[in-house]
Amino acid sequence: MTTTQHELARALHALHRPGEPLVLANVWDAVGARLVAAAGARAVATASASVSWTLGSADGDAADRAEVLAQTALIVRSVALPVTADLESGFGATAAEVGETVTALLGTGAVGVNLEDGGRPAAEAAERIAAARAAADTAGVPLFVNGRTDVFLKQLGDPAGRLDEAVDRLRAYVAAGADGVFVPGVADPETIAALVAAVPVPLNVLAGPGSPSVPELAKLGVARVSLGPGLARAAYAAVRRAAEEVYSEGTYTALDGGLTYQELNALAQG
Repeated sequence: MTTTQHELARALHALHRPGEPLVLANVWDAVGARLVAAAGARAVATASASVSWTLGSADGDAADRAEVLAQTALIVRSVALPVTADLESGFGATAAEVGETVTALLGTGAVGVNLEDGGRPAAEAAERIAAARAAADTAGVPLFVNGRTDVFLKQLGDPAGRLDEAVDRLRAYVAAGADGVFVPGVADPETIAALVAAVPVPLNVLAGPGSPSVPELAKLGVARVSLGPGLARAAYAAVRRAAEEVYSEGTYTALDGGLTYQELNALAQG
């Protein structure tokens, strides 16, 4: 642990303010991190899907842990902002292995982590969060642990009982050591407000087309807004449009509006 990492971790904690949400346009590489930082980001986050795709893997614990951590280290080195990493369910079959993953993550200089339950039993997911907390405590880094439930994202169980199930899970994750909670798959203001009221730590939601705006989420008391793989999806759509045009029409109009070589080269050099 370095003093700088400790300070960045404390800064990340302080950025989670209900009603003044931390906005995270999730990235997957160093240049993307620098673009987001230049746009005004106060912290940088990875998206597991985006990192997995750039590594040639599917999302869903299919990527190689060492490769994900190496990519995270590149992102950490590229910016002078707190970096939080989405590590899916922790790249480990057991809670002890999740702790090992978190110890390795701290070695990259990252100061936050997302851990999802993936529909696991709540007690098992809580045990994995507790292992992450213990690993960070052992390292002396106040890592921001964001406990995620996929109850809404994966539409688990009876729709009428999802809110209660999510709240029960989130409270268990807080008791296990989570500093914040993440509930992707919710966009209804009433449900978001209920989650804010029911869980005593900062709430993170996933946003995109059709979601309430950042100011609207702020009014609901949300403390963190993530775009997840949204930027990667948009970027890869631009690649497909340009490739399909040149191979079908032989023209290049889809390349209009791209960043210049000089801009990107300067960003890559830092």
